Amino acid sequence: MPTSLSIRRRSRIVSLAPSVTSILLELGARRDLVAVSRWCKEVADVRGLPTFGDCWKIDTKPLARLRPTLIIGSVPYRAEALAALLEYPAPFVATNPRTLADIFAEIEMLGALTGRQAAARKLVARMQTAFGRVSRAARRVGHKSRVYAESWPNPRISSPPWVAELVEIAGGKMAVPSGRRVSDDEVRRALPEVMILAWAATGDRSRPETALSNPAWRNVPAVETGRVFVVPDHLLNTPGPPLVRGLLVLFEMLHPELATRNSRR
Repeated sequence: MPTSLSIRRRSRIVSLAPSVTSILLELGARRDLVAVSRWCKEVADVRGLPTFGDCWKIDTKPLARLRPTLIIGSVPYRAEALAALLEYPAPFVATNPRTLADIFAEIEMLGALTGRQAAARKLVARMQTAFGRVSRAARRVGHKSRVYAESWPNPRISSPPWVAELVEIAGGKMAVPSGRRVSDDEVRRALPEVMILAWAATGDRSRPETALSNPAWRNVPAVETGRVFVVPDHLLNTPGPPLVRGLLVLFEMLHPELATRNSRR
């Protein structure tokens, strides 16, 4: 953990990732933010702040007037953008979470960097408690539906590993390996009972008809029963606090009978 970057006085942070922004807000570091990535549009609390690109494409020249003391970015990375950020005089921290454990570690790291270690520990505990509550409810159901979760349609890419973990917590089982390119035939042979579409950087504009009308998937159980769902991108593809809401959405989609039963109470 890069504790040498720990900030004792008020910092001036540029966040180039929605996940980093969401974590910093939960830690109470809103006043430390001086700019965010343009992809943070789903985060209402940062509207009005200057916006920049991300670790794929960014112009660092306008950063000078903001005098940042710390720049934090996350995947996806591009060599040219990283080179520009590393040449900038402010410290640059790069994150690359893959699993829920990685996400919890990142929260702890950001807590250390901003002097909010106690808030970080509480946030991790709250998320773990919420995950545990859903896990216990899912275990009472018994059946584990086969799930195909997709983060991009062309080329077809399955959702990242932390989404696979959320699917397991919600009472499902990923039908294909997570976080890699997959073919139509591979998905067909996996026979998913539920399809989850959460296309990166598209909000809730994933198109279920692309799955329902795919001739290669005509006999896939999820397509036959119409269990093809769209989940807003930020609820599954933001590795941070939004995953708690994302998990609840997954649970309702995998267990509609429980959702209906609870709504009648």
